[in-house]
Amino acid sequence: MRALIVAATEPEVASLRGRANLELLVTGVGMVATAARTARALALSRCDVAFNFGVCGSFDPALPPGSVVHIVSDRIAELGAEDGDAFLTLDQLGLPGDSVVANPAPPVNAALSALPSVTGITVNTAHGSERSIADIVRRLSPQVESMEGAAFMYACHVSGVRYAQVRAVSNIVEKRNRAAWNLDAAIGSLGRTAAAILDSL
Repeated sequence: MRALIVAATEPEVASLRGRANLELLVTGVGMVATAARTARALALSRCDVAFNFGVCGSFDPALPPGSVVHIVSDRIAELGAEDGDAFLTLDQLGLPGDSVVANPAPPVNAALSALPSVTGITVNTAHGSERSIADIVRRLSPQVESMEGAAFMYACHVSGVRYAQVRAVSNIVEKRNRAAWNLDAAIGSLGRTAAAILDSL
């Protein structure tokens, strides 16, 4: 089985280089680059399955830095409109489109199945103020956030390729505190989990 591995940055997948039957794609940060480059790679490759390996921030105290999760439902949190202090979804606006992407049929994989299944949001601006964090928690109750996840999932969904989004927590979502991030722990946990998932294919 040949797998497409998608990540925003090189460190998130560096430990996988040299493995057989893999196509590695580093898209750069953000939804637009991830959606466009993932869709193009899926159209041109002969991959049987796709994985998005990356880091994320956690809203859930039960998911501290170093935790690895399987994101089974993701939402483009900012897709909609403001109406004063209220937020209107596409449905509420009467507009076509999808802001939520769910993954009802991820790859059958023992290592993947062992991970906690969580809900995520995908954002253009990572949360870093107490007010915006309180607002998004009240509106959507997400467990984790990234800047690419929903875009990857949507590209796979429309391409008809089975997929999974797997992320390691690098930080708790709070008023921006870069000193509290633990990227080393996240990247290490992510690499070990990614290897176990690929070994189980």
